[in-house]
Amino acid sequence: MRHLRALGIAVLAWLALGSQAQILIGQTAGFSGPVAAGVKETTEGAKLYIDAINAKSGVNGQKIELISLDDKFDPKLAAENAQKLIDQNVVALFLNRGTPHTEAILPLLDRYGIPLIAPSTGAMSLHQPLKKHVFNVRATYQREAEKAITHLATIGMNRLAVVHVDDSFGLDGLAGAQKGLAAAKLTPVVLEKFDRAKPDFSKIGPAIAQSGAQAVLMIASGSAVVDGLKALRAAGSSAQVVTLSNNASGGFIKSLGENARGVIVSQVFPHSIAYGLVKEAQDLARAKGSGEVSPAMLEGYAAAKVLVEGLRRAGPKPTRERIQAALENLGKFDIGGLEVHFSPEDHTGLDFADLAIITADGRFRR
Repeated sequence: MRHLRALGIAVLAWLALGSQAQILIGQTAGFSGPVAAGVKETTEGAKLYIDAINAKSGVNGQKIELISLDDKFDPKLAAENAQKLIDQNVVALFLNRGTPHTEAILPLLDRYGIPLIAPSTGAMSLHQPLKKHVFNVRATYQREAEKAITHLATIGMNRLAVVHVDDSFGLDGLAGAQKGLAAAKLTPVVLEKFDRAKPDFSKIGPAIAQSGAQAVLMIASGSAVVDGLKALRAAGSSAQVVTLSNNASGGFIKSLGENARGVIVSQVFPHSIAYGLVKEAQDLARAKGSGEVSPAMLEGYAAAKVLVEGLRRAGPKPTRERIQAALENLGKFDIGGLEVHFSPEDHTGLDFADLAIITADGRFRR
């Protein structure tokens, strides 16, 4: 009898262990602070796919657990969180947010040989020169900014202003904007930067209004764009406002309030259900009662598809080294109408870029 009782306890322990996640993935991102809305939506999109995979016995019979830590959009805290996650034996880092934040994590990737999959930043510095342990999925900010400027010039706007946050993200986006300006043979009527920690648009708003700018490209986080747009309108400027895909979230639209209509936001993923990626994500979201999939959610969903494929190819009991090798040899991987490409010499991922405008009913429309 005692033997049977012991056997029963052992079986229950085995079942409990089997129900737990066996593949640990780490994420540090600003779940509070200026980018919280976008971070939460992007993570929600990733979980949409991860949950669907886990519901089907996971990857190679192992379920995925995403351990998410809040770095409050602080690069120093992002690095500290990454170290904590690595110490918890995560096999990969995933979907962190921000350019300076990713740069703060880079030394840890090399030290521990751990891959970082789908950082939510389009920094060119993560593409060129090649960062061995970074596997990008989304297009670069330079590509987005250049496309935005080209679009504005194509529709006849030649008095353009550029406002950017004074950090590596802002300078990166500015480089793309300057490519677009050079191609259109234009010089910005206003070119201003602001402090990331203490954004102040009290002088920038009036300067843009006085310049007669027809459009303003704002390379900044969502909360800074909201404040900058308010300053523009208060100064009497009716300039078209354009920003990048780091603000492609439903939360950003809500934060804009009555100023949302007409704002243009660049996109790094399609929105049409003609793409299998979009239809698949929307079907899963509706099945869970989550409603429409935002562009930010779609970025997370696509990132999760790449993560899961890397885990699959790494085989049973994936290690950091096996995941690294699997991703470097991914070749071309169709995520649903878009092909992600990795090789030992190229970790770029996608180059898709488009533009969308916020409609009166608070939606992105191309």
